[in-house]
Amino acid sequence: MIPSIKECYRYMDKYHMLAHIKAHSVVVARVARMIARGLREENPDISVSKTTVGALLHDIGKTPSINFGGDHAEIGKQICMENGFDEIAPIVAEHVILKNYRLNSADSEKEVVFYADKRVNHDRIVTLKERENYIIKRYGRGQEELGERIKINFRLCGQVEEKLFSKLNFSPESFLEMNGAEIERFERGLEIPGAH
Repeated sequence: MIPSIKECYRYMDKYHMLAHIKAHSVVVARVARMIARGLREENPDISVSKTTVGALLHDIGKTPSINFGGDHAEIGKQICMENGFDEIAPIVAEHVILKNYRLNSADSEKEVVFYADKRVNHDRIVTLKERENYIIKRYGRGQEELGERIKINFRLCGQVEEKLFSKLNFSPESFLEMNGAEIERFERGLEIPGAH
């Protein structure tokens, strides 16, 4: 089952998603939805709704992870499974680290959400390099090995970017040129309830 956008917000509340994580998820969903819509011209099998919902719920396990420990992607996958979102669970599970990625495989919702998450720092669209630097500073804990693993993950994300944008009629940089109002006009229906 794929929940509606309205239902996603209810689940965000049910699992006590913090306001700043909800804001981040909404921007990730906007980026992911724009990419998925663009890819549909070449790959009609890619689901815009699955991509959008996967992006909205990608951090659904974050608050339980903060409160009780554990991998938030794995916790998020379990939350999705418990609620019958079997099609969304794999997207949530791989939004941090993409597994079994092949450059010549068909584009997938997992790739789009993995990439979109790496383009949004808090609730602001940034370059991959800016996001990488933030992640290393925030989660690298000054450990060289951990920092190197983050860099490897972002190199993979750069390959995903090349693959996705080779089929799109806009560039990765075009996201940086859009202000909030332009994205809002492009992506109706992804507002945070009560936010203006």
